[in-house]
Amino acid sequence: MNKTIRRAAVFSLLLVLSLLVRATWVQFYDGKALADDKDNRRNTISLYANPLGNIIVAGDAITGSAQTKGSDLKYKRTYKDGSLYAAVTGFSSQVYGATQLEGIYRDLLDGTDTQLKNPLDTLTNKRSDPGDVITTIDPAVQKAAYNALGSKKGAAVAIDPKTGKILAAVSTPSYDPTALSTGNSSLWKQLNKDADKPLVNRALRQPLPPGSTFKLVVAAAALEDGLYSDVDQKTTSPDPYTLPGTTRVLSNENPNAPCKNASIRVALQYSCNNVFAKMAVDLGQDKVKAMAEKFGFNDTKQDVPVRAYTSVYPSNMDKSSTALTGIGQFDVTATPLQMAMVSAAIANDGKLVSPHMVSQTSDAGGNVLKNYDDSTQTKEIVSSSTAQQLQSAMQTVIKDGTGTNAQVPGATVGGKTGTAQHGENNSKTPYAWFTSYAMSDSNGKEVAVAVMVEQSDAARSEVSGNGLAAPVAKAMMQAALKN
Repeated sequence: MNKTIRRAAVFSLLLVLSLLVRATWVQFYDGKALADDKDNRRNTISLYANPLGNIIVAGDAITGSAQTKGSDLKYKRTYKDGSLYAAVTGFSSQVYGATQLEGIYRDLLDGTDTQLKNPLDTLTNKRSDPGDVITTIDPAVQKAAYNALGSKKGAAVAIDPKTGKILAAVSTPSYDPTALSTGNSSLWKQLNKDADKPLVNRALRQPLPPGSTFKLVVAAAALEDGLYSDVDQKTTSPDPYTLPGTTRVLSNENPNAPCKNASIRVALQYSCNNVFAKMAVDLGQDKVKAMAEKFGFNDTKQDVPVRAYTSVYPSNMDKSSTALTGIGQFDVTATPLQMAMVSAAIANDGKLVSPHMVSQTSDAGGNVLKNYDDSTQTKEIVSSSTAQQLQSAMQTVIKDGTGTNAQVPGATVGGKTGTAQHGENNSKTPYAWFTSYAMSDSNGKEVAVAVMVEQSDAARSEVSGNGLAAPVAKAMMQAALKN
């Protein structure tokens, strides 16, 4: 063969091979990157080409899909009682993406999850029929919390202590996720500029100082450590109590309360700051921190399955700061979920079952793909003896102490109020907290709740855990304990 022709043939062959390599690269590597690109509209068109799967509450779908008109996106997401369940579902928007359960289970809900595919679907890359997400939410408890919070800015969480099921997760003010489905830009801007932050899930994702509700954690640490043998032993707690290394005197809300050397029971009953501030110092920050972390503080991966913001117990403090942590101040923060977990563990004789908001996922035929109720973990936080003593002391709070507004006829209720300082030198309206548990005297049902009221129309002098948060908790407990 002519040398020139041979060289031309080899060069042409190399060009063909280069084109094949490049085509292969584009198809199998660049192609995937392009397919995954968030700006690739084909993904959105494909996502909304068919109805999505649903999020289920008590057997009923609280989501849906409706056909659109005049759009290349055939379907849009719809919500039943959207504002009521927004803290559970999140939103699925054609423009702004997806959040909460909508975001976590997007592949399942749009049919692309590999769990949904049979071998033929995998071979042909055919999109499967979408699956469903079955939640643990009890609609009666959810509605009770939402209605009781009303116009208040706050949040509430309810947990079944025996199973870890989250029965309610409410955040107010709320929003209607349906209105965001097609990308209402003016509403989106309005929601993001709103000073009340309706898009923030306060139930799971806004930790704030828990105030006196944190005294339960300090009391648990003192009993477990053996600092005090039981809740009725007198403590060593001067009143007034001067914070170590300072001239600052820590006062009690009720100056006439019998807080000097009060027992844990009496100190919880009257919410004595001097007792728990001194107790935190006597224990030392490391022991208080260790107990807080057993309950779930400082856990950076608290998934329910929505990732909850970390509730914090700080480190490297002086004694005066440690004293303030004993009353849930300084740099202590907690979400309502976290404080509900504290009451749930105490109610369950010291054992904390991992809280979860999803019971099962299923395919289009109703076949269970994963059962979360069967995969919970149980940890012993405190001994049953300590838990039962704290239960008894919390019941005193409800019967004769600062939490009388949470009394539920036909149920045994234990709780703890909290009023957390807000702003420099407590210059802003305090946060009102309440955490509790209730056990039906007739049907054996149990529930643990936490309520946080961040802002209300009440006068500053009327802001208290018993006045604002306890009635919300009562409504939730009553709903949870009904036959």
